Amino acid sequence: MYPATRRAFLRGAALGGAALIGGPALVTGGVRPARAAGATLAVYNGQHRPPVEALIAAFSAATGIDVSVRHGSSAQLASQLIEEGDHSPADLFWSEESPSLFALSEKGLLAPLQSDTLGAVPAEYSAKDGTWIGATARCRVVVYNKAAVDPKALPASVLDFASEAYADKVAFAPASGAFQQQIMAVMILKGRDTALAWLKGLKRYGRVYNSDSAAVEAVEGGDIPIALSNNYYWHALAREIGADDVQSAIYNIGHGDPGTLITVSGAGVLKTARNAEAAQRFVAYMVSAEGQAAIVGAIAEYPLRPGVVSPFPLTPFDTLDPAPVTPNQLGDAEAALALLREAELA
Repeated sequence: MYPATRRAFLRGAALGGAALIGGPALVTGGVRPARAAGATLAVYNGQHRPPVEALIAAFSAATGIDVSVRHGSSAQLASQLIEEGDHSPADLFWSEESPSLFALSEKGLLAPLQSDTLGAVPAEYSAKDGTWIGATARCRVVVYNKAAVDPKALPASVLDFASEAYADKVAFAPASGAFQQQIMAVMILKGRDTALAWLKGLKRYGRVYNSDSAAVEAVEGGDIPIALSNNYYWHALAREIGADDVQSAIYNIGHGDPGTLITVSGAGVLKTARNAEAAQRFVAYMVSAEGQAAIVGAIAEYPLRPGVVSPFPLTPFDTLDPAPVTPNQLGDAEAALALLREAELA
């Protein structure tokens, strides 16, 4: 299984900059299956690299299909796919976040997925029109330094962090796609005015970091007591440091608050895919028991296929009591970007 140490994970998570083309996936050990007919499957990937590499290795070993990958941020690649249109060389788009998939679907660029594939995960985590599917889920959490914060004193809502009581105590990353989805959740549940006031409060009293991972590392190092983050950054760090030595912990707000928001990574097949059959097989494998095990063995995300268990010590999914907001409701998250600009955070 792909080793999920913090250094390896954070190297794999560096998705900015120029896109790179990878060669065909390599399969090690045993007898390699006969090559499948057709050209190499072309994947545009916005997800972190460790789970992608793990799934591609497993998929190629199982099917004999070679895969090449163009890496970039999900938003960057979605924009590129829109610009390329009918001339895109991509067969499949794997996004770290649902808004990029939603945007492509709205542009009519994604093909319907097979019904058996869609039936492998709960319907609320996939597109209503069946053009993309959520593969794994992550949760927005509060990470706190155990020496500086009593978790019993933490507030009942993420909105409370945007106040003078938490001046210079809360790290957040406005550029994070997951944070932008959290803004959408606040807007959906509490209204636009409340979401804007929250952002203005965070700008005034919080501390901006360039990424969730940097914010979590700052909490672990004692530079700031609290961070708003995705759960998997903390799990990657804790796995490397060790349970007995890690200085930070996760706090789940729960009770339907937007501080505990479920977001998904997932995939869709391009309508213009030259290798459409192989692309459909890849997405089907992604949500199979074998594919899900490969992905969640490499990153601390929740498997969406029932019956698959993560090797990470995740808070049980059915106990999270998350915000009642689905990926379809989050849409393309453009409204969040407008609020960030209005709050002078973008």
